[in-house]
Amino acid sequence: MRRVDNGTWELPGGILELTETPEAGVAREVREETGIRVEVEDLTGVYKNTTRGIVALDFRCRPACGTERTSAESTAVPWLTPAEIEERMPEVYAIRLLGALDGNGPHVWSDDGKQLIRH
Repeated sequence: MRRVDNGTWELPGGILELTETPEAGVAREVREETGIRVEVEDLTGVYKNTTRGIVALDFRCRPACGTERTSAESTAVPWLTPAEIEERMPEVYAIRLLGALDGNGPHVWSDDGKQLIRH
């Protein structure tokens, strides 16, 4: 999705509610930001933003129902091909989405919020 606040293409996501499981939080955030209800499948990655001290858990999901729509947090919610992902998304987000699609995870990466930190 393309974010309202900064115009970048990123994955839907956010902070878990205190009593929420990671899977329930993923489903809620995707529904709120895109209008799509999803079935959460597998953990595909663990990513640490070393600048902000944030650890993100990424899950592969299957759309269950709903129609994509924008929200207060998104200006566009298209389905993208892998080539479009690489073209539109900053590296730190593209690698997460492409990693979810490759089926070889879970992947573990660190980034500085803009670029991957290669060890």
